[in-house]
Amino acid sequence: MELYQDADAPVADRVRDLLARMTLTEKVGQVNQRMYGWDAYERTAQGHRLTDAFREEVARFEGMGALYGLQRADPWSGVTFGDGITAADGARVADAVQRHVIENTRLGIPVLMVEEVPHGHQALDGTVLPVNLAVGATWDPDLYREAAAAAAAELRARGGHIALVSALDLVRDPRWGRAEECFGEDPYLAARLTEALVEGMQGTGEAFGADRVAVVLKHFAGQGSSVGGRNSAATEIGARELHEIHLPAALAGVRAGAAGVMAAYNEFDGLPCAASHDLLSGLLRERWGFEGLVMADGCALDRLVRLAGDRPSAAALALSAGTDLSLWDGVFPELGTAVERGLVPTGVLDTAVARVLTLKFRLGLFERPYVAEGPERAAHTRELSERIARASITLLHNDAAVLPLAPEAKRIAVIGPNADSIPQQIGDYTAPQRPDSGVSVLAGLREAGADVTYARGCDLVGDDRSGIAEAVALAAASDVAVLVLGGSSAREHDTRFDDNGAAIIATGNPTEMTCGEGVDLADVRLGAGQRALAEAVAATGTPCVAVLIQGRPHAVSELAEQAGALVSAWYPGPWGGRAVADVLLGACEPSGRLPVSVPRSSGQLPVFYNSKDHGFRGYVDEPGTPLYPFGHGLSYTTTEFGSPHVSDGVCEVEVTNTGDRPVRETVQLYVRRVGGATSWPRVRELRGFRRVDLAPGERATVAFPLDDTVLASVTRSLDLAVEPGTYEIETGRSSDSTQSVTLTI
Repeated sequence: MELYQDADAPVADRVRDLLARMTLTEKVGQVNQRMYGWDAYERTAQGHRLTDAFREEVARFEGMGALYGLQRADPWSGVTFGDGITAADGARVADAVQRHVIENTRLGIPVLMVEEVPHGHQALDGTVLPVNLAVGATWDPDLYREAAAAAAAELRARGGHIALVSALDLVRDPRWGRAEECFGEDPYLAARLTEALVEGMQGTGEAFGADRVAVVLKHFAGQGSSVGGRNSAATEIGARELHEIHLPAALAGVRAGAAGVMAAYNEFDGLPCAASHDLLSGLLRERWGFEGLVMADGCALDRLVRLAGDRPSAAALALSAGTDLSLWDGVFPELGTAVERGLVPTGVLDTAVARVLTLKFRLGLFERPYVAEGPERAAHTRELSERIARASITLLHNDAAVLPLAPEAKRIAVIGPNADSIPQQIGDYTAPQRPDSGVSVLAGLREAGADVTYARGCDLVGDDRSGIAEAVALAAASDVAVLVLGGSSAREHDTRFDDNGAAIIATGNPTEMTCGEGVDLADVRLGAGQRALAEAVAATGTPCVAVLIQGRPHAVSELAEQAGALVSAWYPGPWGGRAVADVLLGACEPSGRLPVSVPRSSGQLPVFYNSKDHGFRGYVDEPGTPLYPFGHGLSYTTTEFGSPHVSDGVCEVEVTNTGDRPVRETVQLYVRRVGGATSWPRVRELRGFRRVDLAPGERATVAFPLDDTVLASVTRSLDLAVEPGTYEIETGRSSDSTQSVTLTI
């Protein structure tokens, strides 16, 4: 037995021993992730077989560092139930790939299986969770931690080792099509959910359990602030904005032990992130002490050729900056040439290879390269998906107590393009679903026993009004109308895609895809047909409830006036229709809170709550405030907040349920600097939250320790410190509904 094969030896010693045995070609192979996983197999009458292209790729580098998306299925990959890998086949095919790599290479180094897990494993039969924006609306890290652990167990049971998960981007401009992949607009909320993600998927400790996977957090850094909400564009933010807003979630993930981060597409300060030494080495590794992997985004390194001149030079640029592992590009395969030409020292390559090998040892792949049988977990993950959907549903307004729907309101007209479509409620980065899998809003209301009629009314996009007359007739003959509107990230098989998988949607979009990667909007209002439908249904005089199935906050000022009640259900996942029905009918209480501010119009953007405190009074033609503020969300009862009190480094506030139904209230803590410190303050910043369950008439005292994590701010040297000054410590139910107490430090 060689040292690197000794399971009892320290990981660092095993890595050094193995690295010393490797040729330059083998080293280059370990930092490459060039192949699309669906090209590694083909389905035959006898089952799945490995392709010649896969065998040649392994032979080319005498091994394989990582294989992306072996089990990915979607319109971009072209993989369907007709030719893809189902749950029944996943472990067997993954083992076949691993066995070939181990048995047909000199050193037998296992390959990392990398999979997309944006909201559940993006594979056939993978359990789909609500999108991240819905997770953000739960304000419930404990629930998400449990769901993340369940998703990790599913992935590992199918042979996956690394989960690529969006967590670090923020919705600073809802025109951006990838808003659904964010936890919200706030760095503190995103940081707490990123911690939960890492802890749930990876567990704790140096080694990974047999049911855990390594997490690569996307995207580092600032991608949510691209100019004009344009996908992959440059960001026009300074170092302070980067540190105050876009880095806290990444820092929380690193401190929680994340195995890797993915360098973002966007440019920051003149350099794409994958080529930024200051970002990847100076900040991430030297200041934060990060020891994990940095992975490039898909084909991102190919873009560096414009800067460097040729592929070997681009490879040297990215490797020297701190990028360890490529993704699909033609640049990193040229690292051998870059080393031979003296463009990058061998030691820099060795460092990157060592990080890849370290992760393989930590995952136990040298001892347990193949899938171990475990219990069936899909049912548990599905139950968690429904729980997240239910917890994320956010009641925005409820005029005249239209909700919950009264028992006497027996005739319900369900109307709208999102009322009866599973694909339109599950979000982007989702595999094809089996027929009859999932519950739409229409089906959820019918399952609950409601007397329901249905009309689609209009399309998601365009201004075709041919179905409105039928919808109006149904609404007029009913006791209540439920309008189910919003957007869709459902990819269609005739959708065109870029090399990196982003949708290519031309102006005048002929599809009904209104959100998702590559689908940015100039106008975040609902489509013209949807607006006309809502106006016509409201004009019947029938009480109207509007439900938004959406991946971004839409500007819905007119709808807010027309509907007696307005609910955001985000993209709630395949079974989200049941959750929506439970909330509408009062079987459960709405408990979601906005993770984003809802704008009045596109022209008002940006409208995030934690802007710099320059005293803006609004536009001449429109208020400067959002339609609904960050943190907002109603319940079916009323709560009363007392004034906060600070004593012995603790802020306490009393909350009382003053209504006749139970409530899960989210008590929010904000900090507002009003004097002192070294930079201009923000209006307020979320620094804590607690969820508390109260029975009718029940009262509870909620306490927040005022420690460094609450009071620290970014100094002129871009460090975190508690600075002398005057602070307002605010508590309340949302960012615009707080009471405060003054604290002087």
